[in-house]
Amino acid sequence: MDLNFDRAHLTKVVLNLDHLTHNMALLQNHVGKRPLWPAIKADGYGHSAEIIGSHLVNLGYKTLCVAHVSEAIELTEAGLKAKIIVLSPTLAERSECFVEYDFEPVVCTLDMAQSLSHAASKAGKKIALHLKVDTGMGRVGIRPDEVVGFLESCRDYSGIYVKGIMSHFPRADEEDKSFSKDQIDIFRKVKETSKGYGIKMYHFANSAAIFDLPDAYFDAARPGISIYGLKPSPTIANPRANELKPVLEWKTRIIYLKEVPTGTGLNYGHIYHTKRPSLIASVPLGYGDGMSRLLSNRFDLLVRGTRCPQVGRICMDQCLVDVTALRKHVKVGDEVVIIGKQGNDEITADELAEKLGTINYEIVTNIAKRVPRIIFRGQPLISNQLGGL
Repeated sequence: MDLNFDRAHLTKVVLNLDHLTHNMALLQNHVGKRPLWPAIKADGYGHSAEIIGSHLVNLGYKTLCVAHVSEAIELTEAGLKAKIIVLSPTLAERSECFVEYDFEPVVCTLDMAQSLSHAASKAGKKIALHLKVDTGMGRVGIRPDEVVGFLESCRDYSGIYVKGIMSHFPRADEEDKSFSKDQIDIFRKVKETSKGYGIKMYHFANSAAIFDLPDAYFDAARPGISIYGLKPSPTIANPRANELKPVLEWKTRIIYLKEVPTGTGLNYGHIYHTKRPSLIASVPLGYGDGMSRLLSNRFDLLVRGTRCPQVGRICMDQCLVDVTALRKHVKVGDEVVIIGKQGNDEITADELAEKLGTINYEIVTNIAKRVPRIIFRGQPLISNQLGGL
């Protein structure tokens, strides 16, 4: 397909799907023959749920996880052919959406189970659901001692069946795994007490557990951040987590160069003044693209393989970069790397996260929708905003 990139925003996310393939193979090797149910919620952690999901389906992964039914509907109507588990419990009034599209909801109230059953029976269907058990997350989910009673009640609802029982880890990414191991013991007892109710799938493991807690594998695993080539945390003990390859690079280009004298105030509020005669580059990157305003004057970008400091306040659509060190070589149109490799250097999502006191999840998930996601397979680039996938 001949794509007109002149129409696209100059700031782009480039997705290396070969890296996604590599990461899935690495994770699959850990869990063996158990199925992986990758999480592509929050628009594929900012990567594009449609692009990531389509590639996963092409790789043979037929069950995917999202957070909300709205995400599941959007992907299905875009043509994604997969079974979709909706991880966040929702209101009974949404039951007909699950039934219409044959999604698999996560449920932790009998009101929701009853409503789903009614909607399914009305449509002449029987839908699968997953029961969420709180083993220590302290969020949604029934208590372990409520499981048998819940399953008994579900026997009265002809439009549903409980396909899976699941839980979630709040601390599996920490160096101390004792709390997580206690959770696994609790979940193991849940599995024992729920025998005889036709449960097909017990699932618990997230990305951190896949690497560090093999006892959590059970019947299926739900990797999230790791499929995108990012570690769940720096404290993951398994060295194979270092083999993950980031799927995402974030790039832009220089749109303007300006020589300014010593003492020049730059951008809104003049929170930065030049300390020498400087060459300042403008790039079309701002908080409207997902670059946090709190990073103003606090991070570097790569230009011609050299780290150059961002200077002045980040605004909605632009920010400034001090390229004085490259005065003899830099030019308008040069590539600028926000996340990714250039030359012998690399800037990671973890580096930006550390500067903000947050996690890599937030950095990539916050990249705005207006930034095109471009597929890279070693040859052409294809954009989902320009008629691609």
